[in-house]
Amino acid sequence: MAAGLQRLFNNLGRLGIGVAVVGGVVSQALYNVNAGHRAVIFDRFTGVKDYVTGEGTHFIIPWVQRPVIYDCRSRPRNVAVTTGSKDLQNVNITLRILFRPLAAQLPKMYMSLGEDYDERVLPSITTEVLKAVVAQFDAGELITQRENVSHRVSEELTERAKQFGLLLDDISLTHLTFGHDFTTAVEAKQVAQQDAEKARFYVEKAEQQKLAAIIAAEGDAKAAELLAKSFTSAGDGLIELRRLEAAEDIAYQMSRSRNVAYLPKNQSTLLNLPMQ
Repeated sequence: MAAGLQRLFNNLGRLGIGVAVVGGVVSQALYNVNAGHRAVIFDRFTGVKDYVTGEGTHFIIPWVQRPVIYDCRSRPRNVAVTTGSKDLQNVNITLRILFRPLAAQLPKMYMSLGEDYDERVLPSITTEVLKAVVAQFDAGELITQRENVSHRVSEELTERAKQFGLLLDDISLTHLTFGHDFTTAVEAKQVAQQDAEKARFYVEKAEQQKLAAIIAAEGDAKAAELLAKSFTSAGDGLIELRRLEAAEDIAYQMSRSRNVAYLPKNQSTLLNLPMQ
């Protein structure tokens, strides 16, 4: 009985070891490619395979083949470049790029660039293209024709990236500044323009005031002329009429005031004082 159990345990132990070995071999022979990724197979005997493995679970020969996983989804990268414009002004530009590798060219990319292809390619070609495009525009044109500059950079950079197996989904200029001297000159020009506008406003205001004074003087002269004609035709009667009208108006205004009282002539009724 004891010998039978011993043989059973030995058989189970050998079976467990076999299962573990088989499980280890199977786990080494399987690999997963997640969504949006692709795999390149490196063989120790034949080198990089010329095909690309898609998403899912796949088999390889353990210890002979090794999968190299690439992320084929669009990824952002910012590249900052300092260059010169056509009029020799320093320009600081930051370019934002959405890029991804072309799946069909992954084996060639792995052999020539490795896994960090973006670090090797994007900074150099971006700097090259930006320097070539920006040098064709003045500093002022870079501001007024920014859309045209962005379009030129996008076309040339997309064409340049294709040579390395990269597809650029979006390219945009996110930052554009100039050197300190140019910025100071632009600010001084803006201040001068504001001063000129202010001076023009003062000149126009003085002209309007002058015109208003001329019109008022012409009105006064016309009024004096009319008065002179009235005096000639009516004599002193017009003056006496105006005097009576003014006296009537004064009397009306005083009659409405509580601080004014009318007393008969030669009377002292308010204080009831004896006459001396």
